[in-house]
Amino acid sequence: MKISKVDVMLTDLKSSDNPGWRPVVLRIYTDEGIYGDGEAAMAFGCGSEAAFGMIKDLAGLVIGMDPLENEVIWEKLYRESFWAQNAGPVVFSGISAIDIALWDIKGKYYKEPLFKLLGGRMREKLKCYASQLQFGWDERKIPALNDRDYAKNAMKAVDEGYRAIKIDFNTYAPDGHIYSYDETSGFQDPLHIKTVVGRLKAVREAVGPDIDIIMENHAATDVQSAVNLGRIAEEYDILFIEEPVSPDPKMNKLVADRINIPLAQGERIYTRKGFAPYFENGSVRLIQPDIGNSGGITEVKKICDMAQVYNVGVQIHVCGSPLLTAASLQLEAAIGNFAIHEHHVFNRYRSNKALCICDYQPENGYFSIPELPGLGNELSDFCFKHSIKVTVDHR
Repeated sequence: MKISKVDVMLTDLKSSDNPGWRPVVLRIYTDEGIYGDGEAAMAFGCGSEAAFGMIKDLAGLVIGMDPLENEVIWEKLYRESFWAQNAGPVVFSGISAIDIALWDIKGKYYKEPLFKLLGGRMREKLKCYASQLQFGWDERKIPALNDRDYAKNAMKAVDEGYRAIKIDFNTYAPDGHIYSYDETSGFQDPLHIKTVVGRLKAVREAVGPDIDIIMENHAATDVQSAVNLGRIAEEYDILFIEEPVSPDPKMNKLVADRINIPLAQGERIYTRKGFAPYFENGSVRLIQPDIGNSGGITEVKKICDMAQVYNVGVQIHVCGSPLLTAASLQLEAAIGNFAIHEHHVFNRYRSNKALCICDYQPENGYFSIPELPGLGNELSDFCFKHSIKVTVDHR
């Protein structure tokens, strides 16, 4: 079996319920009629078009290769692309998208779900948390601006059965503007601290003592401000703080040593090489690698196994189309150090759900694992119709 062509797609959802959301996906075809779908995790922020271009360039390197030889292909992309050897989001998003599609092909070839090929299902269901409630918990983005908004969003998730929630209390100012780094870092203005703490207090009082709260910082705080807020947050029994500082093992260690809340990092760390310093200095207790930008299933499985050596838990970062949701569920089902699954509010938006044929949603705060061959999901006709597509069929 050989790879015959690759369709690379940049979705065009300008009139959607989430402006600026542009998942980058692909489909790899083989000469035996089996195809596999993959995705680059650069749907938000800047970089979607860069990932689209990178996949186009990398796709030419795999034409004619055996899609079942994922390790061989991974090494070729890593070595021959020149830019991959010191990691980076664009090149590794491209490698990840191709690798995910190869595993999808492999599962379909052997007629087994991915978790079977990864060693078997270690758990029947996956506990998950409602993620990014500062955007609301609905089918479209509704910014939370006051204490009442945060409490209401938290209770909506809890009423649906979630036992854990995640919120970035530093995203929106009360007047609706998005906080700048100048406002959230350094020696913060007392009014800003009062706003953040007020929101956190309102959420804890609303959900009670038995619901886990995850504090998301999106690296909007530096060491000083992360420590200040972390020490205040200790009073509210926080499960962990995510991205307290920009991904840097030394800075992460400074924060970890000064507060009594575990730290999580990972959505902007790439490959085993990137994660190793965090394991070695003990500054992270939960890693959040994204299958769509840290090397695909081939590499992220190795990262998870490496984390287990250091007794570090795993929560795959999930902020993409339903395709990445399915891939993440498959991998999380097959690792021994799984902690919790992220169910991002974007996965509730209609335009995003329409990109794939299956819409996997949790029930009472738990996900079932897809049992269809391969990833257990694939791109829909809607995705093909609402994308800029380029076909690569030669080296």
